[in-house]
Amino acid sequence: MGAIFDPKVLHSVARDALGTPMEQMVGDIANQLHDRYPGHINTSPEWVFNNAGGAMGSMAILHASLTEYVIIFGTPIGTEGHSGRFWADDYFIILEGEQWAYRPGDLKRSVYKPGDLHHMAKGVAQGYRIPEHCWALEYARGFIPQMLPFGLADSFFSTLDVKTVAQTFRLYAKSTTRELLKGKI
Repeated sequence: MGAIFDPKVLHSVARDALGTPMEQMVGDIANQLHDRYPGHINTSPEWVFNNAGGAMGSMAILHASLTEYVIIFGTPIGTEGHSGRFWADDYFIILEGEQWAYRPGDLKRSVYKPGDLHHMAKGVAQGYRIPEHCWALEYARGFIPQMLPFGLADSFFSTLDVKTVAQTFRLYAKSTTRELLKGKI
């Protein structure tokens, strides 16, 4: 069993949750996704820092496997950095706040607001900024283990935050193992 999530369904669930306080939105999204994808969503996720590409945020893993992840990602104080370049499609659905992005040669930024879906296809990289705050439902589909070095390099070599590295590995391994035991890669 490979990919099970549909970006259109994720986008619809995220849009339906808009307008409620962020704390409630996270729970509503997790519960709605659990109803649509029973057995594949963690409805009580643990929050962990994420330092990647020079940007810092926090994330809650709703689903992780070898071929997909679904997380809530964001920051209440803003950040900016490099998106990374992966063998995976990435769908960033804005729940609250704004995300700005650009590619090399863009003379104007793209702006994504609540309800917008920012899709980065496999192999694409962008610079991005969260000017004040932003929370998003993020879905990636592809070879997820290839994304881990980027997602952990800043914690290894810049912040030296061993606790965050250990938490991230523990949460990813736990979720991936659970999915493999169900026959999902």
